[in-house]
Amino acid sequence: MHFASDNAGPAHPRVIEALAAANEGHAMAYGEDPLTARAVARIREVFEAPEAEVFLVASGTAANAILLASLAKPWQTVFAAETAHIHEDECGAAEFMTGGAKITLVPGVDGKLSRDALAATIAGLGGRGVHGVAPGPVSITNATEKGTLYIHEEIAGIAGVADRAGVPLHMDGARFANAVAALGVTPADLTWRAGVDALSLGATKNGCLAAEAIVVFDPALARETERRRMRAGHLLSKQRFIAAQVLAWLDDGLWLDLAAHANTAAARLTEGLARRNDVRLLFEPEVNMLFVDMPRALHRRLLARGAAYRLWSGSLEGDDDDAPLTARLVCDWSKTDAEIDAFLGLF
Repeated sequence: MHFASDNAGPAHPRVIEALAAANEGHAMAYGEDPLTARAVARIREVFEAPEAEVFLVASGTAANAILLASLAKPWQTVFAAETAHIHEDECGAAEFMTGGAKITLVPGVDGKLSRDALAATIAGLGGRGVHGVAPGPVSITNATEKGTLYIHEEIAGIAGVADRAGVPLHMDGARFANAVAALGVTPADLTWRAGVDALSLGATKNGCLAAEAIVVFDPALARETERRRMRAGHLLSKQRFIAAQVLAWLDDGLWLDLAAHANTAAARLTEGLARRNDVRLLFEPEVNMLFVDMPRALHRRLLARGAAYRLWSGSLEGDDDDAPLTARLVCDWSKTDAEIDAFLGLF
């Protein structure tokens, strides 16, 4: 009954098998191996982007920070939603890797920044000249940190604002597979066809051991990316083991099957929780993550009975048993109906 994070779930057996196969014999180091070449070609094929530049790394934080450092100058600012992972959860990695570019937060609803708010925020930087930061990349997250989704039209609207400001659009795709599976669209439709210039493609949360990809759809924007990856220590000498994971993950659409299963599991969990009067959903879940308010006493009971999840706000300590505390519940690809039903049975 573990719903703390999709990072806490196991790697898929096919990924583990691919790692074992990659371990046979010798291969050239630092990405000069056949598996890396195949992984790059496969990502280009999946995204219908034969000219895209692809760089494999081992963590999502590295993907975001290295990529934003390639897109932003130190005197610029990155525009992001108030709940963006690059702002709340990466210990200033983007600011560090860019050499000091700041992050400007853009208001929004349900974890998404809005086109109009973005335009107003960019316009608000005007008039300061060299005394103020210049506009830099726009960064959106799909699926968002609240489990909500940007559809193609929303992304295109944001891309239009970015284009008029002369800045690129970055997408943090830690749960990109979940977004594609939920919306039933192609990866291309949700990225470069909507105006996205670069993507941090996450696989670790969706069945891999440690594998992410930087995908830059406009090669001109990737001139610094390779060296920045090296300088950051993320050009792994045995990169074939990241490539092997990516290939197994993408093979026969496994990545979308795993994401769809996680989304379906979350929908089952949501349906069960929605029947209870003492549970309140904070957002309409669209992928594999949901946020709920429950009384402090109920949290104590669930956790004491073996449930595992994250408290997102509040503390179990306190005298008011009825005080609502927020929990985040995440389903990974391995969740079963039996596990979800067992959790719901704890109530």
